[in-house]
Amino acid sequence: MDVRAYNRDAWDRNVLQGNRWTVPVTSEEIADARRGVWSIVLTPTKPVPRAWFPDLVGLDLLALASGGGQQGPILAAAGANVTVFDNSPNQLDRDREVADREGLVIATVEGDMADLSCFAPESFDLIVHPCSNGFVPEVRRVWREAHRVLRRGGALLSGFADPVVYATDPDLEQQGIAQLKYGIPYSDLTSLTDEERRRYTDAGEPLSFGHTLEDQIGGQCDAGFVIAGMYGDVHVEDHVVSKFMPCFYATRAIKM
Repeated sequence: MDVRAYNRDAWDRNVLQGNRWTVPVTSEEIADARRGVWSIVLTPTKPVPRAWFPDLVGLDLLALASGGGQQGPILAAAGANVTVFDNSPNQLDRDREVADREGLVIATVEGDMADLSCFAPESFDLIVHPCSNGFVPEVRRVWREAHRVLRRGGALLSGFADPVVYATDPDLEQQGIAQLKYGIPYSDLTSLTDEERRRYTDAGEPLSFGHTLEDQIGGQCDAGFVIAGMYGDVHVEDHVVSKFMPCFYATRAIKM
């Protein structure tokens, strides 16, 4: 299966269905950002610490796999030169909608987050990468490409799921029971039976991949980053595992 093409179509449908990660920010939020009052999330609920951000004015910023009219427009209104890169044309349309509505300058580029060859080395001062690498099979390629296009001294701010999110039995979760069922690394392509996979594909949902923490965190280090900050967050919904532990993490990684 062509994962990128399938997930592109799936996220295009999510936009039409009003998925929460496809709903653009409001004019009021843009006005606040222009006044310096703003926040964004990399994980479901917790805002990124402002101390993680440098002065955004004039900064070349890549919003990596971050379409949807949310992070990109806020950061552009706060003064950054923003390029939004995403696999979904409809997600990128959301960013263009906000840019047109609010008079913002935002570049939008469609592509695979694991292939940033359209950008020259050291093109950006900051990369913002919200939870999205669970939709690509090989996360280490994402880290290597991010390191290549980031300037020295720049930061990669990223969010990702704890692999336990993918390891539990989804049917038992609906009964409030957290029971391990799938091994990690997890893949919708290889971890599920055909019948289990159709639960997602028949509904047009994106294909997901649960990467190990070694690949998520160690992969950043192996790509050349130094981890300078980290925090945990709960699931966006009433997820049973979130009652006991964080299910998402965000990291601040520096290119030395």
